Amino acid sequence: MDSNTKKYKVLQSNSADSNGLALPQTAFPDEVLEKVLSLIDSHKDKSSVSLVCKDWYNAERWTRSSIFIGNCYSVSPEIVARRFSKIKSVRMKGRPRFSDFNMIPRDWGANIHPWLVMFAKVYPSLEELRLKRMTVNDESLELLAESFPSFKALSLSSCDGFTEEGLKAITKRCRNLTELEIQDSVTMDVGGGWLNCFPDNFTSLEVLNFSSLSCEVSFDALERLVSRCRSMRVLKVNESITTDQMQRLLVHAPNLTELGTGSFLQELTPRQYLDAEKAFSNCKRLRVLSGLWDAASPDLPVIYGACAGLTFLNLSDAVLQSGELAKLLAQCPNLRRLWVIDSVEDKGLEVIGSSCPLLEELRVFPIDPYDQHHHHGVTELGFLAVSRGCPKLRYVLYFCRRMTNAAVATIVQNCPDITHFRLCIMIPHEPDYLTKEPMDEGFGAVVKTCTKLQRLSVSGLLTDKTFEYIGKYGKRVETLSVAFAGTSDRGMQYVLRGCPKLRKLEIRDCPFGNTALLSGIDKYENMRSLWMSTCHVTMKGCALLATKNPRLNVEVIRDEGDEDEVQADRVYVYRSVAGPRRDAPPFVLTF
Repeated sequence: MDSNTKKYKVLQSNSADSNGLALPQTAFPDEVLEKVLSLIDSHKDKSSVSLVCKDWYNAERWTRSSIFIGNCYSVSPEIVARRFSKIKSVRMKGRPRFSDFNMIPRDWGANIHPWLVMFAKVYPSLEELRLKRMTVNDESLELLAESFPSFKALSLSSCDGFTEEGLKAITKRCRNLTELEIQDSVTMDVGGGWLNCFPDNFTSLEVLNFSSLSCEVSFDALERLVSRCRSMRVLKVNESITTDQMQRLLVHAPNLTELGTGSFLQELTPRQYLDAEKAFSNCKRLRVLSGLWDAASPDLPVIYGACAGLTFLNLSDAVLQSGELAKLLAQCPNLRRLWVIDSVEDKGLEVIGSSCPLLEELRVFPIDPYDQHHHHGVTELGFLAVSRGCPKLRYVLYFCRRMTNAAVATIVQNCPDITHFRLCIMIPHEPDYLTKEPMDEGFGAVVKTCTKLQRLSVSGLLTDKTFEYIGKYGKRVETLSVAFAGTSDRGMQYVLRGCPKLRKLEIRDCPFGNTALLSGIDKYENMRSLWMSTCHVTMKGCALLATKNPRLNVEVIRDEGDEDEVQADRVYVYRSVAGPRRDAPPFVLTF
């Protein structure tokens, strides 16, 4: 229990008698109650305290300055505006996660514009907007720039719809901007001209991230901006920036805590190498380093001087071999988080196991997830090596092409405090490659051993036995992702009947049908969402679910021209207090 939770537990105990019955009125003056509740940071805790009693509900809504909306269709702008009157910060998610894998058309919905129209009316003091998987067009960015004179922070993660003109509106008019972050967003018409539009007297920027934009930017404009913004702490550029240019930027920003470098493709002269080496060495406060495109360059050692204090090293854009990784990790004694590509192979993971005893998070991405003939990459041997050397491991995302039950059982014995275990065996229905048995016992060991497990992704050849284990032992599992697994409806039923804290269930290419879908009628209302694709669900099953629980939004997503009136290929179920959405395109059937 965190400190915020303890605060409202104590207050709750003071608002009830010894039998747990609510007292007629709170023991605290409104001013005191509001002051205490304003100290709670967690959105989950804020929601919990609002349920204690009417006085607490009112105090919480009056003091709330930030909101998190995990699904933009779970509530409407009007409902939010009626409940909260002093919002300054909004964090919102739109499309389901599978949109990242092109399984949902871009025009599915999740447009921010109706929200901004309402915010402009009721929240003139809005300062922060952080969006993920939403459509943000230029009109929306222009409205944002015009309507909120105190606006400070814009983060667009995996968003789409905007062009250079929209970004120009932000950089021209948001005079108090401290953060501009564009991460993994889909952009077609974004040039680099937006960077030139910051006013000459603009000095407030603290966070600038355009690492995912493919545009060429004016380096002179970027250098002038960085030199003016003396409080800049995060700078992440794209691969159009060379090592020599990065050196010039670092001279102006030696106090960065996070850095996303440009490309290392440039061949440095001896003088340029020494200058870059000195600039990186002066970054004494650096804790996060990413980017590193073309990091196989012989000039990569110029960054070594900045590595001593790193806690997070993101090499997901850097194709390194095990020898290069070993030299780099030798400079990073304090790493807690590490992302790599499987080009490092098992030898590279052995280096991680021997070099990173404090490691808490490891993500290993495939260099080419669609190449079924790729015989390199990583195996269970590399994973075992990491688990032996990194006992503090809590979060694992591991893409591989082979695994064994025995290896998984040993890994979780070595690291029993894992909270996020995402093992992706990339060949569907792949068994334990030694015994040819299903991977049931391996994933069973995960849920039995890792009692703090919150997120689980399963893969490989799996029967309903795996899901029986998950339902029985996964008492803290909140998110479960399943692909190409299971043998009958019972598998999904085991999960829905167990897993009391389940919030998100993602299923694709599994033999689960209407019986499995309908077994969760009472469960879905307490979850954020259910996704099912390429299963055995029918339109009739979806209609029945919607009829039996009208508080759920049940949507079927079809391909353009698909007139199948029987099968429901992609099903999205989520709770909503706003009712069915009004902007569904023709290919989305709502029930």
